[in-house]
Amino acid sequence: MSPVYLNSKKLEANQNDSLFDFADSLSIRVPTSCGRTGECHECIVEVRKGSEALTAPTDEEKFLRGDYRLACQACVADPEADIDFAVLRRQPRILTTGTKRQTELNPAYVRVDDEVVYNGPEGPTVVDTYRGAIYGIAADLGTTTVVLNLVNLESGDIEYTASFENPQRFGGSDIMNRISYDGGSDSGELRAVMVSSINFEIGEMVRALKIRRRQIFEIVAVGNTTMRDLFFGIDVQSIGTRPYKSLIEDEFRESERATTALTKNAAELELRIHPKATVYGGPLIASHLGADTAADLLALGIEDQKEPIILVDVGTNTEVVIGNSERLLAASCPAGPAFEGGEVTYGMPGYDGAVEKVTIDSDGTANSKVIGEADPIGICGSGLIDLLAELRRTDLMDELGKFADGSSEYEFAATNELTLSRADISALAQAKAANYCGQAIVLREYGLPLEQFEKLYLAGGFANYVDETNAIDIGFIANMPIEKVEKVGNASLEGAVIMLLSTIKRDEIEKLTSTIEHVELETAPDFFDFFVEGCLFKPMAAE
Repeated sequence: MSPVYLNSKKLEANQNDSLFDFADSLSIRVPTSCGRTGECHECIVEVRKGSEALTAPTDEEKFLRGDYRLACQACVADPEADIDFAVLRRQPRILTTGTKRQTELNPAYVRVDDEVVYNGPEGPTVVDTYRGAIYGIAADLGTTTVVLNLVNLESGDIEYTASFENPQRFGGSDIMNRISYDGGSDSGELRAVMVSSINFEIGEMVRALKIRRRQIFEIVAVGNTTMRDLFFGIDVQSIGTRPYKSLIEDEFRESERATTALTKNAAELELRIHPKATVYGGPLIASHLGADTAADLLALGIEDQKEPIILVDVGTNTEVVIGNSERLLAASCPAGPAFEGGEVTYGMPGYDGAVEKVTIDSDGTANSKVIGEADPIGICGSGLIDLLAELRRTDLMDELGKFADGSSEYEFAATNELTLSRADISALAQAKAANYCGQAIVLREYGLPLEQFEKLYLAGGFANYVDETNAIDIGFIANMPIEKVEKVGNASLEGAVIMLLSTIKRDEIEKLTSTIEHVELETAPDFFDFFVEGCLFKPMAAE
């Protein structure tokens, strides 16, 4: 018998064993609600090696593309082959630090005597008897990672945090591919797996804290425009074609609605919390600039900010916002997944086994720090930025991304012989160039020199682990004095918590987002010149 690897853990394979059987043997919970018949489409796994050694995809799996299977349907056909697969519900690292803003409590759901009252747009409504606590969930629906905070709405305390890999990856690693997927014959599948995953995590929360689902009265969800609208069941096809706008944004611009924020009943969205609970989706800014960016700004207290600042929220789509409470300019940069595990041979998200830090000795030997102190199996975004900066510092690579010795790859981890290739560097250069263009063009449009900005805030889970100096050295972020660069962690999630705790702050950010000027990068006449410059591995020009 040859081994099967589940999340890099070795098992023995027997013919006709399902991939679900292997998950069971390691006590790894894979979501399912159909009794493993293939009907619920919840147990998606990624087959990283040996897909040809599995039984052919069944009719229940026709909605899947690429190397994705349902764990209950895929069985071992060739027990002599090596098979390596991963459950999509791998848990990323949860940020424990970041910006924390004091918020005066004014939630939508409050206790009045022995009743829970909803202060909605129609006025106060009694929704239930008070059962010992009132909870809400703040959800950051990232393209790569989803993070949930369970919040006590009476005290404002965060009582449970969960994170998981976005289960929609089978529809594509970036926004445009997911929009295309949702416009096809399997429309609705992306939303279904997200709702299923959130319901699964809610179940974990209530079991861990010994509370009841009926004590959760509201969910506040933020994410980029596509992620938010998919979650609410809104057609996202208009976001994928010019002028790349949500149907909700169009209705707002036509004065058909008062805000781009959304409110729906939780039961209508099939979320298993209190049946009379509501789900609030934070407001959009414009085009791909969504509720996650609005939440960032709320977390930073932008409505009170006098000195101009720069916000860069790094991700599959990077958002750039520049200005103060008087004037804000914003742009979205389609950076793609290269720094988050895609398009790079040994690229992976920040899980155990990922190289997260790299230094290179004078003899050209790389030293790596690995998450989880395990053997390296890949490299995550922070490690890639270190590696590129170190290759430049040691002159092993020029600013064009070519290796000085003319080779086609560089080995950064002897264990498992992990390498960075010229093709990898090309993908990283283009992803970096998208970030570069967003910052450089919006800075130019704003019209102030860099030295007049008070801070450059780096937001997002990936950015939290980046070495700021290395990021500046390769032109990943603007060439600001290092003492002005500040990491603010998952500011989107913090902003979602603020929206959950204060309807007053919701109103403020809804009004503010409607005034932000959207900079459409692709319409800049010299966009290509900026992009070419951004592909070079060198600091961004100060001017």
